[in-house]
Amino acid sequence: MISNACGVDFGTSNSTVGWLRPGAPTLLPLEDGKATLPSVLFFHAEDPLVSYGRAALADYLAGYEGRMMRSIKSLLGTSMMDDSTEVMGQAMPFRKLLAHFIGELKGRAERAAGREFHAAVLGRPVHFIDEDAQADQLAEDTLAEIARDAGFRDIAFQYEPIAAAFDYEAGIGDEELVLVADIGGGTSDFSLVRLSPERAKKLDRREDILANGGVHIGGTDFDRALSLASVMPLLGLNSQLRNGKAMPSGQYFDLASWHTINLVYTRKAWAIVMDNYRDAAETEKLDRLIRLIKERAGHWLAIQVEAAKIALSADPRTTLDLGRIAPDTTLDITRDDFDRSIDKLVARTASTVQGMLKTAGVAADSVDTILFTGGSSSVPMLREQLARLLPAARRVEGDLFGGIGSGLALDAARKFG
Repeated sequence: MISNACGVDFGTSNSTVGWLRPGAPTLLPLEDGKATLPSVLFFHAEDPLVSYGRAALADYLAGYEGRMMRSIKSLLGTSMMDDSTEVMGQAMPFRKLLAHFIGELKGRAERAAGREFHAAVLGRPVHFIDEDAQADQLAEDTLAEIARDAGFRDIAFQYEPIAAAFDYEAGIGDEELVLVADIGGGTSDFSLVRLSPERAKKLDRREDILANGGVHIGGTDFDRALSLASVMPLLGLNSQLRNGKAMPSGQYFDLASWHTINLVYTRKAWAIVMDNYRDAAETEKLDRLIRLIKERAGHWLAIQVEAAKIALSADPRTTLDLGRIAPDTTLDITRDDFDRSIDKLVARTASTVQGMLKTAGVAADSVDTILFTGGSSSVPMLREQLARLLPAARRVEGDLFGGIGSGLALDAARKFG
């Protein structure tokens, strides 16, 4: 049976669209035959062309003049959602930026499927915003409005870790109590779910979901922590002014966060940097910062840091080439450096799981499986912490980038036919 609806996983770092039909892959190809479309836009300066995904990253790295935007999902539920940003000399509402990307995602999925989609199940984190129910609901409502503006008439939402559970459930033979650990670009989401082939036949799965929990910590937060600890000190963070006071840190936090990098290029930010330069005790570090700003290389640097994070998930050390902003300069970073930088973030993530188990009244040793999904779930320190919390559970790696989209497609078929 071919489904009439699709599942849309609009992610902080990558996005997918799933469509259930027999004898074919669930995930639709969105860019160059690949199922993932990086959640990136690049607005060209010299023409009205907008690039998306890998093409957007390639255009930016090739040196085209323009404006790159990434991790725009992080804006949902924040006060920035009602603001605008300058794109090619004009104010563009952040809401319109998201609409650009969601519309492109829908259009590419429809071209790949050879049909239009009017119904969709959209994935959402357990919490868009931590400890603020009103802001969290506003984020979901805003995303629904943007999806309707893109042409979806019938919309439902599903927690992303539940969607990953549905995808995993399609391949098991016995009942399991599963902790789904979905560590994405912007959030860490967890669900405790009873799964089995028999339970999969039920339309209403509410009684099988024992608990949900989440915290607004994800891969982009790991990037920021690593950048602030290892890279930004080379640009002046933690240095001193001549009067003995600490160097102001605002510009470094903006540079280390994907969705605020462009704030460093404003006239106001430039004036602050130059004021700091005049008072700096170590001007050579500020020289690197100034060169980065002049070359608008903030996203380039963030890409280097992200690559280092990925490398350190597999290797004990890696080296960053910083020659673009500091000639003949490299930086060695070890796994221990990375672990120290994210220690508090991982501890908060682990405590979220502990609290969820307590709320559900489930003993840690009764969990059969930890299902890891999401691109940032491969961080070793995070996996080790969760394994210590649930010592009897076997560790299973789902489809890190496609499991949620596939699960959303299953849910869409159940809900909309």
